Amino acid sequence: MTEAVAYNKRIENVIHNINKVMIGKEEAVTLSLVALLAKGHVLLEDVPGVGKTMLVRTLAKSLDCDFKRIQFTPDLLPSDVTGVSIYNPKEMEFEFRGGPILGNIILADEINRTSPKTQSALLEAMEENSVSVDGRTIPLNQPFFVMATQNPIEYEGTYPLPEAQLDRFILKLKMGYPTFGEELELLEKTSKNHPIENIQAVMSREELIQIQEEVNEVYIDQTIQSYIVSIVNRTRENPSTYLGVSPRGSIALMKAAKAYAYIYGRDYILPDDVKYLAPHVLAHRMIMTSEGKYNGDTGEEIIDSILRTAHIPVRREFS
Repeated sequence: MTEAVAYNKRIENVIHNINKVMIGKEEAVTLSLVALLAKGHVLLEDVPGVGKTMLVRTLAKSLDCDFKRIQFTPDLLPSDVTGVSIYNPKEMEFEFRGGPILGNIILADEINRTSPKTQSALLEAMEENSVSVDGRTIPLNQPFFVMATQNPIEYEGTYPLPEAQLDRFILKLKMGYPTFGEELELLEKTSKNHPIENIQAVMSREELIQIQEEVNEVYIDQTIQSYIVSIVNRTRENPSTYLGVSPRGSIALMKAAKAYAYIYGRDYILPDDVKYLAPHVLAHRMIMTSEGKYNGDTGEEIIDSILRTAHIPVRREFS
């Protein structure tokens, strides 16, 4: 992880607030904020009960954002996500009633349990920041952030996300189980009232939108751009990959690195930012060959191998 003197003060307040609820999940909290500030979305793959929903709820409360949860099931329809036009006999016209996708921070729970048709409704919203209903294009509220979850151990009755949709998530994360000490602290904090009940907003939606714009202005040197592109190009040349990372992945890594630098109080990107974020941003965007799958190769291992041998720009090259 990048060494830094301190967090950006405004972001530090948000992280501290979330950590009152999320015990021992500092990395997941920070990376979720990276995705949010980069105007991206997160795919969270982990077992039930490790705090996925709580993380999203706490994030929404800390930022004074409208939280919506969509429980994906096999019978869920696209209109259940986007909304539907209903005829009003009094006004003699159709009225649009928005679905949960019109919130600010959306938990798409167990996204792989719904049909590809319904998944695609979410895909449009994530990519275009709008939804189409009855021929109308309706812009989404800002800020707009989706954290989708899927269970890695139950595959019966699921619809694996297509590569095109996986590519829309700027980061793929895992939370993992707490340590023994962290779980003891969790029991202590929840023995009477859950700490989320006392969480107050420490940042407004308007301030969050302003910060997202400030993140765009973080400087990235050409040598670091070349570092990103060289990493991505090598995923396409690896013999274990059928398809490497697309140019969308390069852009995603750059945007994530800008947000990460901003969180740590810098207005410029370091090579270490890219190196730390690359596995989270790139690994889920690759498709393995049959031989690669047989050998047990994973995207994470390939990225790790590339990072160990890729030329890292030194400070004098970008200062």
